[in-house]
Amino acid sequence: METILNYFETIPSSHRSIILVGGLTFFWLLEGAIPLFKFNYKKWQHALPNIFFTLTTVVINFALAFLLLKTADWVVENNFGVLNWLPEMNIWLYGILGVFLMDFFGAYLPHFVEHKIKPLWMIHLVHHSDHKVDTTTANRHHPIESLIRFTFTLLGVLVIGTPIAIVMLYQSMSLVATQFTHANIKMSKKIDKALSYVLVSPDMHKVHHHYVLPYTDSNYGNIFSVWDRLLGTYMELDREQIVYGVDVFPDEKENSNIKDLLKQPFQKYKKPTTLV
Repeated sequence: METILNYFETIPSSHRSIILVGGLTFFWLLEGAIPLFKFNYKKWQHALPNIFFTLTTVVINFALAFLLLKTADWVVENNFGVLNWLPEMNIWLYGILGVFLMDFFGAYLPHFVEHKIKPLWMIHLVHHSDHKVDTTTANRHHPIESLIRFTFTLLGVLVIGTPIAIVMLYQSMSLVATQFTHANIKMSKKIDKALSYVLVSPDMHKVHHHYVLPYTDSNYGNIFSVWDRLLGTYMELDREQIVYGVDVFPDEKENSNIKDLLKQPFQKYKKPTTLV
């Protein structure tokens, strides 16, 4: 673990780019070989708006990265935050606990809040309005949402007392995890189920992308499934019943247009449907 943390403490931007592009390429090829759903779509055309929003997320995170570094350095120097208040522990436990807690503050918590506060939900809808969920959907987030999620990540660093090495390790794991769980890949149901007891599995997350409530408001986790299970937001739905998209913005053509997606948070929508 010490070697891992030393690497991520000074990970070059080029290496982070390799993780992003490499993961996207790997799951893109894998979902072409073993697809869960055989979408009738032009894969590159579908990917364009999603890649656009991936790039806006990268730009925003890069522009604000100095805040993460400054905050991480401050908590270490001032012995501030949960990790710094706990008794000294094994470095493996220290690293795993840091990533585990960052997953709550950086992923589960903002995701949950975005579903519960209407203005934030309107922003988050850009992610849910993809009718053909695949690995490119992973970072399909409106630029405003990228700012919101960065703010929660920054809060996490402050509360947890996370050093920059764990922050970078968490963000790298989070990136690969979300590419994996959104990828249109077909795994054995038994393997998927077993995986979901600890980690977020593809089938587990795709329930969250079902187009109506209450399934849309479930399975908020990104890396660890434990948060959903502990906090009562875990739900199951057979993969064959999943329908992607969101009922309040059903027009697939508009939901594939970058201009319309940028305006989506500021538009009216019809009352959501709830399954009884």
